[in-house]
Amino acid sequence: MEENWNLSYRIRKLTEEKIGRLLMEDPWSRAMLAKLRRGIGKQPGELPELLEIVLSNNPEDFYGKGDEISKPVWAIYTALTLFALHQQGKDHPMSSNGNAETKKPGNSLGAAVGCLVKKGDEDRELAIKRRFDAVVTANEFTEFAYHARSIIQLLKAEDITLDYPRLAEDCYWYQFDEVRNQIRLRWGEDYYRIAQRSDHKENGGVHNE
Repeated sequence: MEENWNLSYRIRKLTEEKIGRLLMEDPWSRAMLAKLRRGIGKQPGELPELLEIVLSNNPEDFYGKGDEISKPVWAIYTALTLFALHQQGKDHPMSSNGNAETKKPGNSLGAAVGCLVKKGDEDRELAIKRRFDAVVTANEFTEFAYHARSIIQLLKAEDITLDYPRLAEDCYWYQFDEVRNQIRLRWGEDYYRIAQRSDHKENGGVHNE
């Protein structure tokens, strides 16, 4: 398991590097973002034009064995395709790792959805919660990305960022049966921490961002 922790950290750092390349605002990055958006809900390799960004600079132990798609590749592919949708039409990065000076992390998937709930009414909260539940109960990544698409579109509309390198790392761990529920729990905790913080403020409590 220690080896897996090292690998998950490298997935996060490599995803951060790839996103940095996609934010360069040159013809290649703009074209690749458009291609990545078409890859949402598909399997790695289904669109060969995405292999350049998904596989470039990957270390040997990130590659699959035989016909199996490796867990690192699935994680990076899922994070990059969703990021491309989130970044569409934006002139500032929608992937944020947080504030290094204050040591405040970027939004996890759960925290980002919690921020969405804070901006709406009760009916909207229920609709968002149903979408969130569909995402976190998905067991395979084509289904995960399919349901996440609508969440990402809402985040984009409200200009709420997501920590995509962290999402890639979470997606890696999500593929292990013995860890998946821990990731779901953490996303749920982050969601309710944000949502209930908003409720507390409305009831006369103190709200600290």
